[in-house]
Amino acid sequence: MKSIQNPIWLMSSAYDKLNQTELLDIARANSAQGVDLCVFRKDGTREDHTATHLDYEGFGPEQAKSTLERFNTKELRLSLGAFENMIGGDEIERVKNQNHLLKLIRIAYLLGGDENDVKVGTFVGYNHALGNEIDGFQKNLEEYKRVFGPIIKYAEDLGVTVVYENCPMEGWRSSRYTSTYNNLPAVLAARKLMYAMIPSKAHGEIYDPSHDIWQNVNPVDVIKAMDIDRLKRIHVKTTKMNDGKARVEWGGVYPMQHVDAELAAAAGVAVPQHDWDRHHYTAMMPGFGGTDDMDWNAFVAALHDRKFSGPFEIENEAKNSKDTQNMGAINQGAKACINFLAPLLWELSEEGYTFKNQQELILVDRKDIPVVDMGHLLS
Repeated sequence: MKSIQNPIWLMSSAYDKLNQTELLDIARANSAQGVDLCVFRKDGTREDHTATHLDYEGFGPEQAKSTLERFNTKELRLSLGAFENMIGGDEIERVKNQNHLLKLIRIAYLLGGDENDVKVGTFVGYNHALGNEIDGFQKNLEEYKRVFGPIIKYAEDLGVTVVYENCPMEGWRSSRYTSTYNNLPAVLAARKLMYAMIPSKAHGEIYDPSHDIWQNVNPVDVIKAMDIDRLKRIHVKTTKMNDGKARVEWGGVYPMQHVDAELAAAAGVAVPQHDWDRHHYTAMMPGFGGTDDMDWNAFVAALHDRKFSGPFEIENEAKNSKDTQNMGAINQGAKACINFLAPLLWELSEEGYTFKNQQELILVDRKDIPVVDMGHLLS
């Protein structure tokens, strides 16, 4: 018998064309144990890998009760997330993103918060105006503390944990910019510094190993070095490195850069074909469409050695699955990934490898609280 069994969830961004009812049906059909509901702003400016699977306007205790009952009927658990730039980019959009995060923290509270393991996922983003100055990284840390200090205090008071994903968002800005570092918690050092600046236990992380692979970092070493109590979720996504002409020319540390097209052609030098084509990799789903550049056995063993029992969330951004926009291929990727992970995470039974520890969500009855915004928290 396995001492630790991790549930496998679906992240809803891959199912942006489905409504919530259809999404839950898909999750059940694929034998998942939960769904990380993407709840992006409906008026947001981000276009890649977004979805809105919860009606966040007018959400109150009655909506919370019906949501919990709906998920229990499907034998699924849940979290919430909206991954946006909170400390950089357009100032008006930045404040809207911050206020939306506060709405999601309130909704998580109404759904039971930490009592039901309903976390709120987010990016932090990066302020390049500050980053271009001397000590720019330190100034971004200070801006993070200014913005997130009151946000995390608000979450802590409500019994909710905020979790950051470690994606650098390397294609978030035009390839005509030199840097591809667009999300503060993209490296372990930054996350450690963030927790030192805001010591509250009401924030932690979602770790996606694929982002470290293309940075030439072994995810096993990251797991061994991190504060494991901060780790709340694993994003399941992987990477195949493309060791071709562009990598030879531009190297494996620095991003491929944009230059004049005629000059590049004359020199015979590879240049980015799109904003995400900077670091010579292809996004994949484990177990679907070939081998990748990650040792999943060693990764899971490292997590279990450190007693991690949280969900593995399938974040499907694979070129041969989600990027096809073909629902059949998207579901094939999810099913293949679950079957790939099952022997590593679940117990063997007469039905094969199955998850046996599913628990219902508690039907909490939380008192309603008003929606707040950053103006209230910073005043």
